[in-house]
Amino acid sequence: MSGEVASLCEQLMAAVNVTMDPETSHIYRLEALKFCEEFKENNSLCVPCGLQLADKAQPAVVRHFGLQILEHVIKFRWNDMQQQEKVHLKECAMQLLSNGTLSILEEESHIKDVLSRIIVEMIKREWPQQWPDMLKEMEVLTSQGETQTELVMLILLRLAEDVIFFQTLPAQRRRDIQQKLTQNMDSIFRFMMTILRANVEELRKLKVLPGHELQVRAFCRVAVSTLNTLAGYIDWVSLSYISSKYSEILEVLCLLLNEPELQLEAAECLVIAVRRKGKLEDRKPIMLLFDDVAIDCILSAAQVVEVVEQRYIFLKRLCQVLCALGGQLCALVGSDAKVSIPANLSKYLEALLAFTTHSSQFLKSSTLITWANLFRHETLSREEAVVQMAVRYLRACMTNFVKTGFPSKNDSPSCAYSRVDFDNDSDFNSFFNTFRAQQGDLVRGACRIAPHEAFQIAAEWLHYEVTTPIDTGGSKSQTAEGMCSFLSPSVLQWEAVTTFMDCTVWQILKSVEEEKFPIDQSMELLQAMLNYETSDPLIMSCVLTNISTLFPFATRRQQFLPRVFYKLFKAVAFKGGQENRVSWSRSVKNVRKHACSSFIKICRDFPQFILPYFDMFYNHVKNLFASDATLSQMEKCALMESLILISNQFKDFAKQKAFLDELMSSVVVQWASDEMKNVLCEPAAFLSYAGADQVVTESGEGTDTAGLNRARVTFALLAMFAMVKRSRWPADQEEAKAGGFVVDYTPTGAPIHRSPGAALFLSFLPNLLALIRTHNNLFLPENMARLSETYGGTHDLMDFDKKTVLASKSWAMQGPCLQQEFYTVEGLARELASSAFVNLDHEYYDSVLCPLLGPMFAYMLQRLNVKWQVINQRTSVNDDEEEVICQESEVTKEMLDEYLVRLVTRELLDFVSVSCIARKVQEPAGNKEEVEDEDMVMDSEQVAPAGHSTENLTELGKCLLKHENIYMTLLTLSFTSLSWKDTTNCHRTASMVCWALLQQVVGGSLLPEAVTWFFTSVLRGLQFHGQHETCNATLSYLAMLIYDNLRPRFVELRAVMAQIPNISVEALDQYDHRLIDPNAQKVGEKRRKDQFKKLIAGTVEKALCQQFRKEVHVRNLPSLFKKQKMDKDIMSSEAIFLTDLFYPQSNTL
Repeated sequence: MSGEVASLCEQLMAAVNVTMDPETSHIYRLEALKFCEEFKENNSLCVPCGLQLADKAQPAVVRHFGLQILEHVIKFRWNDMQQQEKVHLKECAMQLLSNGTLSILEEESHIKDVLSRIIVEMIKREWPQQWPDMLKEMEVLTSQGETQTELVMLILLRLAEDVIFFQTLPAQRRRDIQQKLTQNMDSIFRFMMTILRANVEELRKLKVLPGHELQVRAFCRVAVSTLNTLAGYIDWVSLSYISSKYSEILEVLCLLLNEPELQLEAAECLVIAVRRKGKLEDRKPIMLLFDDVAIDCILSAAQVVEVVEQRYIFLKRLCQVLCALGGQLCALVGSDAKVSIPANLSKYLEALLAFTTHSSQFLKSSTLITWANLFRHETLSREEAVVQMAVRYLRACMTNFVKTGFPSKNDSPSCAYSRVDFDNDSDFNSFFNTFRAQQGDLVRGACRIAPHEAFQIAAEWLHYEVTTPIDTGGSKSQTAEGMCSFLSPSVLQWEAVTTFMDCTVWQILKSVEEEKFPIDQSMELLQAMLNYETSDPLIMSCVLTNISTLFPFATRRQQFLPRVFYKLFKAVAFKGGQENRVSWSRSVKNVRKHACSSFIKICRDFPQFILPYFDMFYNHVKNLFASDATLSQMEKCALMESLILISNQFKDFAKQKAFLDELMSSVVVQWASDEMKNVLCEPAAFLSYAGADQVVTESGEGTDTAGLNRARVTFALLAMFAMVKRSRWPADQEEAKAGGFVVDYTPTGAPIHRSPGAALFLSFLPNLLALIRTHNNLFLPENMARLSETYGGTHDLMDFDKKTVLASKSWAMQGPCLQQEFYTVEGLARELASSAFVNLDHEYYDSVLCPLLGPMFAYMLQRLNVKWQVINQRTSVNDDEEEVICQESEVTKEMLDEYLVRLVTRELLDFVSVSCIARKVQEPAGNKEEVEDEDMVMDSEQVAPAGHSTENLTELGKCLLKHENIYMTLLTLSFTSLSWKDTTNCHRTASMVCWALLQQVVGGSLLPEAVTWFFTSVLRGLQFHGQHETCNATLSYLAMLIYDNLRPRFVELRAVMAQIPNISVEALDQYDHRLIDPNAQKVGEKRRKDQFKKLIAGTVEKALCQQFRKEVHVRNLPSLFKKQKMDKDIMSSEAIFLTDLFYPQSNTL
């Protein structure tokens, strides 16, 4: 046999070398791999061959394969091996641990890894019942040298990972091993701490002596491995158990923070230990880290100046330790654990602030959550140390708010760290935007603690920027020399102070009493902003933001309001030194847009203060419209929107209506003209009017008539939209009634209001509907053919639009002003294709919504069916039959198309759910919320009621279900979608929609074919999505509801069940008997679900990741802890007399 083993080993070595040789052809490599796998699967000489290949004289790749063979034997053949063979293999494996490896510094890490896996696989199958001395044998191994000690640590770590974290064992084996580990945890911890101390002592002793570098590295390797193993156990061992050991463990770990070779692993152990959750009482020992020794160790370890990646990673871990410690402090102080505020709180805050002011932007961001918890804490936020630190933190934010540290630059110490943390400037920019937003929330929290100090810091900073000359940083903008770019030093500073000021003022307005507002100081700042003049658009934009921020204080000094208006009007006409609009940069246009937005904001938030200046405001707007030809349509509409917001304060219907008529007169006259009507009603005329049928050339001269025409249409639409969105009646009902806004009352007593802009909109509506029809007709082939080459791609959606168009919500933008006047328009359902019916009363559902929704649902069902058939065919086609797509653009288009189909499907079914199903319906998912008691008997109801109940439907749902064609379309859509390859949609629909709709006809007249189709649709959904646990639970429960409610009436469902692969007919008969026979014993809900789930298990396809995976079977061993027999009941013992029960000395007892 030895000759056969030697021959096989030679072949295996050759095969391994072939697979690892980069020059080997693909065919030879496949043949070699096939030979190796077949040998592992079928050959009976795996153990001797594996042992021979694993000899330490062999090359590393050969040894690794030999050890892999042994691991394969243990994992897949252990149950079939004789006891003698198991013992032999175990002894050989222990021999490999003892002397089958090279020295600790020479041995390859992958050899150690596979060797530890072999031992762990045997432990998982034999310990503790069949291998009671395993821990003692491991302890003996450590006495043989550093290599064996490291291997033992790897074994203990791998065992904890497999049993506790990955849970790759049956429940009973996992429970046995975990209980035994817990029982021996005291000795395991003592064992690890002894090894750690011994190796650290040797490391320190030899490190200062020359000529012992290899020994130092060996001791360091063992210590690192021990710390890694310790981390694997600290993470899950009961806190109540190790709390007594905490002082010892934490002390050692803190001291190791100053050992450069071990500090990273020690910090990772500390992070895990300090982050532990559990009972507050058990977490109290963590507060030991606030002692002088621990805090000093942390502070001294943090003194790192060089940007070395290994040391930087350690700093991150140390920062995590501090942050986790702060989390424990916030949890324990003020709780039932009665933990006092540590004496070293100031020193801890200093350490945290040191990381907050570090050059690394990542380290700064890591401390934010801890600061937020401290500033929000009910007890700690009142501490003097925290209040003082809040002020210091605010001053630190003056630096942290400035966007510096781009990886591509070298203008800041942060750049070196950013090159470690970020791949490019784009990643850094994305991170910093989030970081600054989080800092803003934190500044608000600090401002709540020290509001006046925060405003003082903001004011000083803003005054400094006003008096500091603009520094462009030597950059040149694209439009004009001497202007700042987005990365100019002055712009970065102005952006930072602007954000800081906004956060500070926001919190002061929210939390400080009005009498304590810093009015004088804020007016001084506002005066500075109003006097500040610059032609730089980026700086000007920041100035406008500060004016908007400080405006609430100006309402207390109303003499400032006209000056604010003039400043904003001047900004609306801002040109940045360029008279020609064509040469304006985007930044210049943004300033103008910013000024318009500022007007809208202050008119929306403070209309009562601006009302006295309405005439002045209105006249200035009219003059601006007449004199400034550079105003864009959007800017004009924004100013009109501001006026409309102020006019809501008239609280007089006649006056407000007269103003709106005057403001919108020119718009309505132009929009309702016969010329515009002819243009909007005919697609060909509209294309010509918009210039879409003309070729645009770069050398075009003269007036752009088509551009002006497009601007007219745009302005009319935007102006009317602004009027609809912003005009409204008074919120106070008495004011609305006194102002003439209430015209009647509903039968329930609710007032019916009239809108001052309703007449304007109704005159605007006919041509608007004509434009909608024309826009839809532009997609007809004959109209698309009219497009010129310039506008040939007009109908194509951009990628950005494809991803966002379906997520845009428009109903929130519709004003509440159009109700009765709009929804009572004759023939509205015929004219309107789509809208947001937020304000539609129930009485109009049947006449307005049903004629629209019925055809829409039917059309969407037909269209989505076709789309999903294409997707299903595309994903199920074989690789050999699939066409090779060469162009990346085609792949991208295919992915976006599928993404759009998924979004449309989800939106549609969400719409069905919201429209039809009342929110109080609970999801029928039977996983976490189900009843835990398996023996609970459903005495009152076995399943969901089968009656025709409409309690679960909305008013719109009840209306739609009255129409049979709409109802059947909704049922077909819901049940068909279960087999579309979208798990999210499947879960939502199965849990929310399907049964709620089907339940309405369960007790009615249903065709057997329809019942069979509903049931098979659910089973088909299980076939597609059953491998996903969430979908499996919802679909199984839905199938059970249908079967339990309809099986007594439709025997056809039994025939469907009988076709399920591998179904137990006997179990099905038993289930049917309990379901149909009223006298049969009922079982609990959970047990019934489990039984039905087992019946239909054959419908679930195996997940792709599981189809070619070989199962590992670990047999259970005899129970480790047997239940003790109950003492014999006294009443079941020998016959005794009643008086004997009262005499303890009775011999009978």
